[in-house]
Amino acid sequence: MTKIERLTAEDQIMLWPDEIWPQDIGALAILDGVGLFDADGHFRIEAAREAVASRLDLVPRFRQLLEVPPRSLGGPLWVDSPEFDIIEHVRVSSLPIPAGEAQLPLTIERLRKARLDRSRPLWEMWFLTGLSEDRVGLFMRTHHSLADGIAGMATFRVFLDMDPHAVPQSARSWEPLPHPTPEDLRADYLRTRAGTLRRSLSGLVHPVSAFRSLRAGWPALRELIAEKELPATSLDHRVGDDRNLAFIRSSIDSVKGVAHAHSAKVNDVLLAAISGGLRELLHRRGESVDDLVLRVYVPMTMRQGQFDQARGNQIAEMVIPLPLGVADPVSRLQLIAAETAERKTRSRRGLGKLPHRGVLGRWFLKLIDRQRVNVTTADLPGPGFPLYFLGAQVLEVFPVLPLIGKVSLGIGAMSYAGQFNITVIGDGEEACPDIEVLAEGIRRDLDALVARSIGLEATKTRR
Repeated sequence: MTKIERLTAEDQIMLWPDEIWPQDIGALAILDGVGLFDADGHFRIEAAREAVASRLDLVPRFRQLLEVPPRSLGGPLWVDSPEFDIIEHVRVSSLPIPAGEAQLPLTIERLRKARLDRSRPLWEMWFLTGLSEDRVGLFMRTHHSLADGIAGMATFRVFLDMDPHAVPQSARSWEPLPHPTPEDLRADYLRTRAGTLRRSLSGLVHPVSAFRSLRAGWPALRELIAEKELPATSLDHRVGDDRNLAFIRSSIDSVKGVAHAHSAKVNDVLLAAISGGLRELLHRRGESVDDLVLRVYVPMTMRQGQFDQARGNQIAEMVIPLPLGVADPVSRLQLIAAETAERKTRSRRGLGKLPHRGVLGRWFLKLIDRQRVNVTTADLPGPGFPLYFLGAQVLEVFPVLPLIGKVSLGIGAMSYAGQFNITVIGDGEEACPDIEVLAEGIRRDLDALVARSIGLEATKTRR
């Protein structure tokens, strides 16, 4: 019988919003592309495709299709694509001339807006030419059902080298496995149902253990469904089709210095800066921020071990209040750090363990929707050393997050080779046409926190 690879519950939960809000995750890298052009000035797209093809054995999902069979045959599964063609996935696009950095967000949005084709494996890699100094943009995206943020970055790294002089390898021959028959799928589905029933009966046989587990997880679940509604702001509306993007550059050493000076974590510093940016944005819109508290989704990985081997989705959601009414950035950071530390102690269940199907799933999603969480974040740890593609150094990397429901802002950060780079992505129709105001507020708050931490360390040294 052909091996059957079903999507996990965590991976499946990334499919339900896709018809309305595309759930793609991605990254934009800027390459030093001097060696990526031929003598006529054309981008070496065939060499790029060969380099990518040589690593596909390390990412089997990149040659597989997502198939959703009839309900009687079980849940969605991955099957080998019978006609995989790398030309459909690795492409080149020229930016409008003159191509300054202002063109990059517009180009990323144009590419993002074209949905991934479910008749093909769910990923794309675009090389963007036309930047100054022979730089090349590399925009890679994949569907969230294949990977969460950490797994997505690990997948991205598969196609990069630590050695600028690494010799490209030839792609291995590959033949797709036969498609499983309906009989195979039905038999697999019945086995899966039997296992699910046994686990459910175990909870009934051991009700005390089941109750203890529910009680331990209630404080974290309460963050999603039972905290009081927030005051309405101009950010509170259903996300549309368009996005605006802005990029922020910083130093990981500076951010770690802020965290160290105030007994906080790097992610606390990010959240404090986001709070400052939101405070600036709403103030510029003429909205009161006095005593205002918003909330933000913070993903927590459920993985154990090496992140560079990460695949699929293994995350839980934590909800953190952002005290926008606090004007002082250091005081804001301290409040956020204390709240985050307390909430990290709570027992959490992965997203796949939460109800998302049938009547109970619809009820649960409505409860989440009532919470008016307007911001989602991701803080992704990257390598502290440079990486290369076909000998071209990766100069910068910026993550790109999806939006969903009423979560009208996504702010992703990634450390890489001494940098701490941030992408701000907002719903472009109503929530955040003034994305640069938010980005500038985040930059200003980060700078203020860095300056204050340097001053604090200098005072300690003098003592």
